Amino acid sequence: MKLLYLLGTFFKIGLLSFGGGLATIPFFFDLADNSGGWLTRELIGNMLAVAQSAPGAVGPNLVSYTGFRYAGIPGGYVAALGLTIPAIIMIILIAKALQAFKESTLVKGLLSGLRPAATGLLSAAGFGVIILSLWNSAAPVWYAYLKWKETLIFIVLFFLIYKFKKHPIIYIIAAGISGIILKL
Repeated sequence: MKLLYLLGTFFKIGLLSFGGGLATIPFFFDLADNSGGWLTRELIGNMLAVAQSAPGAVGPNLVSYTGFRYAGIPGGYVAALGLTIPAIIMIILIAKALQAFKESTLVKGLLSGLRPAATGLLSAAGFGVIILSLWNSAAPVWYAYLKWKETLIFIVLFFLIYKFKKHPIIYIIAAGISGIILKL
């Protein structure tokens, strides 16, 4: 039953998330809010960090870890399958339809209309991850709401990325080392 739940849940997420792996983040937050405790927003943030640093696409990495956490190794495979099946089906159908209607103004308008939706989903995911990473809503006092160490790393890396424009792996390694040093 767990595997069927994972397949259905991630099939819906794969069907409705346009814009890649980060566009699935709002769906993950919703899943965490309704999971009964086996998935939390903080865990999603941690899983996202691992999924982005691991080889491969972010979406399947994130989904397979979530499935693994819920139902073991079979859960990881079923969740990844559930996420990717809609994309495979849509790609096949869209490729056939675009061949037949590639000059249609309706098709061009439809594809143009999907861009703002994907932009909105990606923006919501980005802001959600920033808030999750830098904000502690469970803090006992007002001055502890901001995660100071994480915010410092964010500001320093943001400045370094803007100023020096080096390869992203350098900043990923620097952030990891900073997290180890600051015991995050």
